[in-house]
Amino acid sequence: MKEISSLCVFCGSKVGEKPAFRDAAAELGRLMAERGITLVYGGGRIGLMGVVAEAVLRGGGNVIGVIPEFLRRLEVGNEQAHELIITDSMHARKQKMFELSDAFVSLPGGLGTFDETIEILTWKQLRLHDKPIVMIGTDGYWDTFRQLVTQSIANGFAHAAVRELFTVVDEPSAVFDAIAAAPEPRDITLTSHL
Repeated sequence: MKEISSLCVFCGSKVGEKPAFRDAAAELGRLMAERGITLVYGGGRIGLMGVVAEAVLRGGGNVIGVIPEFLRRLEVGNEQAHELIITDSMHARKQKMFELSDAFVSLPGGLGTFDETIEILTWKQLRLHDKPIVMIGTDGYWDTFRQLVTQSIANGFAHAAVRELFTVVDEPSAVFDAIAAAPEPRDITLTSHL
């Protein structure tokens, strides 16, 4: 995998109940700024989104937020971002975040984070991209997701190679090695369904 210059981070618009979630978001942002990697994210100033963006900005890094107009009107847009791209829909937001990013990281989050993570995984399964996808499993957060993937494989709804579409790491410090080591997606993830 070549060096990346931008990283899309999917994460919660809340900080969650455990301080470890906030700590992981802040550490990821710090590491991104240290490496000169641009943050592409959902454009919010609240929750883990705000934490990661603040850490990148504090470290002197570049931040690009992508937010739909209706969410910006709710006053959750981060005006401190170097660039705040306004879209007309959630779909357009995800497409723009995809276009601007070399890789993806999912921190803990809720339904929106699940939606973004699963959609980008599905696009990779469909061979629409080959960008690395990493999940930070702070306090085992993504364990249940991995179990769900295993269940889909066991029940004949997915090929075992779908496990290679993403990597789960325990700490933000492992993200960049996981990105570098991400395998190319195999055709079988798609052709096994045809």
